[in-house]
Amino acid sequence: MNGFGHRTYEFDYHLPERLIAQQPLPERDTSRLLVLRRESEVMLHRWFRDLGTFLQPGDLVVLNDTKVIPARLYGQRPEGGRVEVLLVHEESRNHWWVLVRPARRLPVGRHVSFRGGLSGHVVDRGNEGMRLLRFDGTVDIRDLLPRVGMMPLPPYIKRGAGSSEKEAQERRLDVERYQTVYAREAGAIAAPTAGFHFTQAFLKELEQQGVEISFLTLHVGTATFKPVTVERVDEHRMGSERYTIPESTAAAVKRARADGRRVVAVGSTTTRALEDAALSDGEVRAGDREASLFITPGHRFQVVDGLVTNFHLPRSTLLMLVSAFAGRDMILKAYADAVRDRYRFYSYGDAMLIL
Repeated sequence: MNGFGHRTYEFDYHLPERLIAQQPLPERDTSRLLVLRRESEVMLHRWFRDLGTFLQPGDLVVLNDTKVIPARLYGQRPEGGRVEVLLVHEESRNHWWVLVRPARRLPVGRHVSFRGGLSGHVVDRGNEGMRLLRFDGTVDIRDLLPRVGMMPLPPYIKRGAGSSEKEAQERRLDVERYQTVYAREAGAIAAPTAGFHFTQAFLKELEQQGVEISFLTLHVGTATFKPVTVERVDEHRMGSERYTIPESTAAAVKRARADGRRVVAVGSTTTRALEDAALSDGEVRAGDREASLFITPGHRFQVVDGLVTNFHLPRSTLLMLVSAFAGRDMILKAYADAVRDRYRFYSYGDAMLIL
């Protein structure tokens, strides 16, 4: 069984708060790159622009082209007091399951007002702070989000909701930078952050050196960032997330596997989709599915030979995934080296290449 015998505390490490990146770098591809070779256990410290020197002609690089929607809303209750709402899943037109803080302040029947004249009512209650919110009016809430919503940054990136010029500038920058340059399919409430380091020019350079580029779509949701709170790793229940693998990408993977070429996934979400769709011979099934695969040490990778990833939170499912790919001890050693060398961590931070 995946994760059998592992305890959650085994995936812990110390990270000084000053290393949590609060802002993106001025240029996407100027981040640092820690290269980890699994067989030799060699670690190299490079720059992301050096990625092409570690890729070979014929390598297939697969990226997640999901697009983050401005899913965070700030509202007011009739009696006063601010509430924070994160759109999670659309139940039906203008009916959304949302995460609410503070949830206890929004019982069924409660009215909420948002900026721009938007309002809604709580019509049902779910687990773990979830509420079903019915938005008022006939206009699709998706069409209003660019005007009334904010980018759903993770809580470790500190942003104010005020009206100061500094806060406004930060929010404008987040609209551009908390998104990959190849984002196309709207639906994610968190970004596939390993892709932040790529520019269109850099992707073109990789293609010119013979690297093949393909895309899939996994809409990142709460499953990816849900904390692991149980003591035993195998007791954690991974939620599902929707993904689509086009016929062209499935065919590209099949050709690469048949030719003995490497498949390099950009990000944990890409890895999860490819491995969830994998057949026993390493091919992947095209089509639309729900991924509930929880990748932990002990997982036998069927498709992915290399991984581009960011540095992840302690005790997270993402750290467990990269530990499954490279080995827990090796990953924790790499993270210790990254802390010592003052790498930038998490969403706006630096990158790793694991081969």
